Amino acid sequence: MIRKFTMGRPIITEAVTAEFMSEKIGAFPFKSKTENGCFSFSFAMRKDDIVYGLGEAVRGINKRGWIYESYCSDDPFHTETKSSLYAAHNFIMLGGSSSFGIFIDFPARIRWDIGYSKSDEAEITICGMDFDIYLITADSPREIVREFRAAIGKSYVPPFWAFGFQQSRWSYHNAEAVDRVIDGYNSANIPIDCVYLDIDYMDSYKDFTINESAFPNFKSYVADKQSQGIHLIPIIDAGVKKEDGYEIYEEGKANGYFCKTADGSIFEAGVWPGICAFPDFINPEVRRWFGSKYRYLLDMGIDGFWNDMNEPALFYSAKGIENALDEAAEAKGKNLDLGKFFHLKDVFMGLSNSRDDYSSIWHSVDGESVNHQSVHNIYGASMTKAAGDYFSEAFGEGKILMFSRASYIGAHRTAGIWFGDNHSWWSHILLNLKMLPSANMCGFLYCGADLGGFNENATRDLVLRFLALGVFTPLMRNHSALGTRDQECYSFENTDDFRDIIEVRYRLIPYLYSTFKKASEENELIFRPLSFDYPDDKIARECETQLMLGEECMIAPVYEQNVSGRTVYLPEDMRLVKLSGTRVEQQELEKGLHYIEVALNEIPLFIKKSKKIPLCQPALRTRDLDKDSLEYI
Repeated sequence: MIRKFTMGRPIITEAVTAEFMSEKIGAFPFKSKTENGCFSFSFAMRKDDIVYGLGEAVRGINKRGWIYESYCSDDPFHTETKSSLYAAHNFIMLGGSSSFGIFIDFPARIRWDIGYSKSDEAEITICGMDFDIYLITADSPREIVREFRAAIGKSYVPPFWAFGFQQSRWSYHNAEAVDRVIDGYNSANIPIDCVYLDIDYMDSYKDFTINESAFPNFKSYVADKQSQGIHLIPIIDAGVKKEDGYEIYEEGKANGYFCKTADGSIFEAGVWPGICAFPDFINPEVRRWFGSKYRYLLDMGIDGFWNDMNEPALFYSAKGIENALDEAAEAKGKNLDLGKFFHLKDVFMGLSNSRDDYSSIWHSVDGESVNHQSVHNIYGASMTKAAGDYFSEAFGEGKILMFSRASYIGAHRTAGIWFGDNHSWWSHILLNLKMLPSANMCGFLYCGADLGGFNENATRDLVLRFLALGVFTPLMRNHSALGTRDQECYSFENTDDFRDIIEVRYRLIPYLYSTFKKASEENELIFRPLSFDYPDDKIARECETQLMLGEECMIAPVYEQNVSGRTVYLPEDMRLVKLSGTRVEQQELEKGLHYIEVALNEIPLFIKKSKKIPLCQPALRTRDLDKDSLEYI
């Protein structure tokens, strides 16, 4: 059952597609208070209660013991100390002494104190007075998820080829660099379906343009790659370069499509191209305009995109950089003591993604001016909705790959997400694992992390272990940053190990795709915490390094360096299957703890009794997979 409680005049986010009768907030059955323009409520937690949800967030599957914040943030350092990442997924769920879920449909900041201030209490503070709260009750966490997902609408289903292996880097800066990647994978006989184009494919970092000197005859080049079974996936950023004569900028300026400042002038801030304007994606007319611009690349044969920098990311505002330079000039030649030096440092460190800058942005919502801080968390989601709505209208469902960095619940109907700029840290294998069920709860099924890590230099064993988890994530993309070590699979010694891992992915694609489609159609999870299936098993309830996959399997990746395997807990008798290339080893194991040896080129998978999964023969491209000739294990 779902009850809806409304306060004030909520901004319409389109997160919820089902209709519910609104009750007054006074009927909300939790202790609440109003203070300093904020509404907060709290509920008690017993010692063994688990709090799930919040989608893309740091720390564990169980969210207890920390303060989280719903505020889409461009922050590449995903450490335990952070409170927010790129997404705002305002859904939590209590499992244990009682079961209920809460979704707060509010596009501004929310503070979630989940047992940090008081270990036996959760206090949620909504930083505003206009919102909807949905209270979902059912007999189990899994049923609560089904109820919630039914209310927010079916999850996006990408094209079949989007389950193939994908290679990205910031940046393959010209056609020759892209060809070297494809040749590298072909020479190593490693399957691949997609190569990504980061910002250097554009002319001066301008959306919907091509750098003709780097990618001459782009339409023919795309067609040539398509003939090889390779999809090129270009990036699209939120900021539009301020440049006279640039069509997108000129149209946006002439039609009033860009975000404004309080005095009605266009808000400007620096990103990759320098000074940019930012489309007012909250406005449906602007969304229709911007979404139609993807046609430029679609007409060249492109059939997939990734939206980036859409929190929105701001390197600096014109006003902010001017103030900082004035402070630096004032300090020139002076003896800077401790306080003065760190003040100057903080001035420059605070230029990027400044909340003061966000507060100076204004949107048009139903003819009224609304400050950006009131809609911050739906800006990136609205950009993605602009594209997704256009794709559905022009091509139908499931024809175009689309995923985004910033997101809000509701965007799951038109796109997937990736978990942003992570690091080549062993801890981020586990962070990826723990985000998967939380993202699924919020409707985001097509998701994954930058395998091998985006920032810093990866080691060979880290990339292999990261890929071994990525074998199961719908988005399986290796991505790395400018200036880091080459991270393509063929760049390391003994590429056979990498081929063994990625061939396993291709053998599993028919199973993973059917599991994905079922999860979308039935409002289910692809990945579940063990506690969903074994609520009375204390070890399973506390396990956060293993996940249930579909109805048949359990996964348990290796996530530590310099080890030959790991300890795995089986909550029931299962069959251990080790997959490597076309090799399959099987062993029956009893319920309990087991140390499992896992070579760097092996994938461990645990199949439940009376269950089976299909495998096909591997191929270099998804288009060449024989989905009719399957073997079952």
